[in-house]
Amino acid sequence: MQIASWKCQPYTLQTCSSRFHRLLISVHGTLSPSEVMMAYGKKALAAQKATNCLSDIMFQEASSTPALSSWGPGVDSADVNSSSSTVNEVPRDRLLLGVPVNTVDIEGRDSTIGYSRYVGRPATTSAPLVRLLQDAGALIHAKTTVPTGLFHIETVSDVYGRTLNPHNTAITVGGSSGGGAALVACGGSKIEIGSDIGGSVRIPAHFCGVWSLKGSAGRFPTWGSRSSLAGLEGIQLITAPLASNLDDLEEFWKRVIHCEPWQYDHTCIPLPWRPIDLQQEGRKLKWGVMWDDGTVPPTPACRRALATVANALRKQGHEVVDFTPPDLVSGLQTGYRLLFADGAQQVEAPLQPGERVTGPAQAILNLFNLPRIVKKIFAYFLKSSDPFAAEVYKSMHPLTVLEDRAAIVSRDEYRAQWHKKWIDEGLDFLITVPHPLPAFPHGGGVKVSLMSVGVTFLFNLASTLQLDYSAGVLPVTHVDKDIDGLAPNFTSTPEYQSMNSVVKGVYSVYDAEKMHGLPLGVQVVGRRLEEEKVLQGMRVVEVALKEAGVYF
Repeated sequence: MQIASWKCQPYTLQTCSSRFHRLLISVHGTLSPSEVMMAYGKKALAAQKATNCLSDIMFQEASSTPALSSWGPGVDSADVNSSSSTVNEVPRDRLLLGVPVNTVDIEGRDSTIGYSRYVGRPATTSAPLVRLLQDAGALIHAKTTVPTGLFHIETVSDVYGRTLNPHNTAITVGGSSGGGAALVACGGSKIEIGSDIGGSVRIPAHFCGVWSLKGSAGRFPTWGSRSSLAGLEGIQLITAPLASNLDDLEEFWKRVIHCEPWQYDHTCIPLPWRPIDLQQEGRKLKWGVMWDDGTVPPTPACRRALATVANALRKQGHEVVDFTPPDLVSGLQTGYRLLFADGAQQVEAPLQPGERVTGPAQAILNLFNLPRIVKKIFAYFLKSSDPFAAEVYKSMHPLTVLEDRAAIVSRDEYRAQWHKKWIDEGLDFLITVPHPLPAFPHGGGVKVSLMSVGVTFLFNLASTLQLDYSAGVLPVTHVDKDIDGLAPNFTSTPEYQSMNSVVKGVYSVYDAEKMHGLPLGVQVVGRRLEEEKVLQGMRVVEVALKEAGVYF
């Protein structure tokens, strides 16, 4: 059976923007989807050899997707991805024809989420998102590595081992979607789809120098994706894509929405794509800068990346103001209580004898396993020297039904405060660091802890309404050992001595010398269901940076 061939000029989702695709075009001129799969398969295997990022490969199956083989010899599928045509001119079920994508639960394939218990227990059905992608002709060619139970800021498990950062193999890729970020950064896929509760897509994007956008709950198909916290309503699991450039990220989002995901996933909101072009409008925007999350101030390199974006936007004439949100510490603590309302039993239960979660997740389990009276004693003695740690000890315990409902009430009150603050200040966007650190050396996650992910976790908090904000990450610059280092003898300074235990843990792994050259990203935040606007806000940032002479 003949597969319709691609004319390479329009091969990428919107334009041939990547180096790899330009090379393919110059060599071949025309490609079939099977040839595309061959090229990306080779890149994926090279990525696996360099970073250990794959958990499964499906190259042959990808090329035999029914949506590909159903095209007859007289059909020119290049029209599907032509930059001169609009998605409305293309059949709905062919919008992603030949686009390499890695995604969630696939029928007949393991979805272990890093647990050895689930090895050899393949999914009995594909997630709605997978069915949408297959109907649209996407090449689903691999699955990627995640940490055990998904709760780790590094990607490591007993099942797959450790995944390495393609920019420096001594450095972590982040978590939980670290394998996907590494694969995209290596050019082994156009799109990776991971899950995001506390920054599990955005942090790896920041660490690996790729682009991502977490939408609001219900905008992107999520139902049917395996989670270690199934049934959690206080903070919902969200799936989100990563891409190697902003054009592909936006075009993928747009084409998935044009495929009407609400016809596949009953949890999706039937909200069509709403085109917006802030560049064409030309109006000046108001940007709030949130310099930290109230618990961990950004390290020098990450703060410089954020300041670089703020200064570039000011030079373009945009209004850029410091933003002080409602009490972040109390908001984050409410979020963590909701996240682990069960005492982290769901994370621990699938572990087999001798198997452990690692790093921050193990610290959380150890905390919950302490008798409550012991935690109260620790909290009492720490309340004056380290009030943040004292509050963690006091509040982190399994919640009763009444305590859980009280936490939901606190969540709702907190989101109302954010709503009022945003409206009162008239913001278009908020910019933050995605994480206080650049990517750090392997094993550093033990010291960094899950409490360091506040700036990403915050915007998932209260995911049924506000703060269920849309948030995208884009790379800005790189760590520079000459300008991003800490002061000599920093640990002896009054600044360090005044830090709480969480901050000290984060700063103990920061080393600009070892991190030199690693990517630095910035997070662009919009309000609920403003995915189209956030993507355009990311584009405004990229244009401002280029005009300021800053290129990633």
